[in-house]
Amino acid sequence: MAVNVNTVYQTVLYIINKEQRGYITPAEFNSLATQVQDEIFQSYFPDGNQVNRVNQNNTQNDTEFFDMFKDISYKLYPFERVVDFSYDTTGFNWYTLLPVYKLGEIISTYTGQPQYDSITQLASKKDYEKIIRSKLTQPTKQFPICTITHALGGTDALAGSMVVDVFPQPNSVSINCLMQPTPPSWGFIVGPQGQYLFNGGSSVNFELDISEKTNIITNILKYCGIIIKDPTIIQTAEQESKSVEANLKS
Repeated sequence: MAVNVNTVYQTVLYIINKEQRGYITPAEFNSLATQVQDEIFQSYFPDGNQVNRVNQNNTQNDTEFFDMFKDISYKLYPFERVVDFSYDTTGFNWYTLLPVYKLGEIISTYTGQPQYDSITQLASKKDYEKIIRSKLTQPTKQFPICTITHALGGTDALAGSMVVDVFPQPNSVSINCLMQPTPPSWGFIVGPQGQYLFNGGSSVNFELDISEKTNIITNILKYCGIIIKDPTIIQTAEQESKSVEANLKS
């Protein structure tokens, strides 16, 4: 279950206006909301690694509803998707314009008799070029290799895409990917007195799990304190954020 963007915005406004401490516009809120969502999303990876090390030492609780590693994995499920990459007949490689954050298992399919759906090894550009040029280590349809040749930038027709070279050239490529979170947005219309009125039709909720609601609010408040130059908001939000983080990791 996602976090409702209107609930978060109204809570933030209530807290900072309770003592007439200032005001955050929708544009400012949307910018902060995107920043905070990205920070929380990216924190799952070092946190997951930390918990995984505890698991390997056999000191982690593995009760069904109290397993931290499973909890973090669960929060990533909404961002996991199998993506069918498209073939670029000019560059002879495979690409997607979707906002991919991380690549997981890569499957290259070779049609014919027999058909191969082969797990594809990801290598650096240097290793890829070295391996495909060697007669001894040259990949096969059963054991193909790939490398990322271009991602998130550039000036060509595929700017902003993720591009993958695969050898030998397959008939199709599908990759289990983690996607970038969609930026949240508090949509609005302007009322007769110039006030901002919530517009659910143009709004985008946070994609994070509902358990992150308090974390989202406290981190947005921390940035709000910087914008309206009120250090007490920053201090209160930081204390609350540390308390929430300590409770989650203890």
